[in-house]
Amino acid sequence: MSGLYSPILERAIRTASEFHRKQTRKGSSLPYISHSAAVMLILQRAGFDDDRLLAAAVLHDVVEDTDCTLEMLKEQFPPEVAEWVSETSEQKQDDEGVARSWIDRKREHLAHAASASFEARTIILADKYHNLCSMLYDLERGETVWERFNAPAEYVLWYNREMIVSVARETPELNILKRAAIDTLVQLISDAKIEPRIPD
Repeated sequence: MSGLYSPILERAIRTASEFHRKQTRKGSSLPYISHSAAVMLILQRAGFDDDRLLAAAVLHDVVEDTDCTLEMLKEQFPPEVAEWVSETSEQKQDDEGVARSWIDRKREHLAHAASASFEARTIILADKYHNLCSMLYDLERGETVWERFNAPAEYVLWYNREMIVSVARETPELNILKRAAIDTLVQLISDAKIEPRIPD
């Protein structure tokens, strides 16, 4: 079999496709797996070639947004893959299963991401970059963007800005992703004519 083929990536793509099979991207009919694949592609284009990292990138939302559990991932993938997915995941419900507020989730995610591993921060940065690119792509085509979120546009922009700064830090290996994400955020703010604002 060719060295271009990766069993771990094959398994990750199949797993993510299966768990996300009934989901679409916010405000669209696009299969959700398009986002997972895009995050992996962004990392590859930025020079990251560790199959474990790329697998975790494809899987980064399965625990947060589907019925998949970390235990399931641990059964199929190296332990670090499950750990990196765990570090990138938000807790959307409290211990009683009640949905948490957008701002509570985002503040907690920011706090956790700041101390996450290099690999998890890399995935989070690629994830935010793709989300911003998707928003800008839609906005420039006259599509509705901000109504998709459970928070005002200025809060959404604030969160993305803070997350980019938090996870990129002064890490040279992340400079390409950081610059790309910041440039896209600046363009999005300019096009939308909305300034980021810290939530009350």
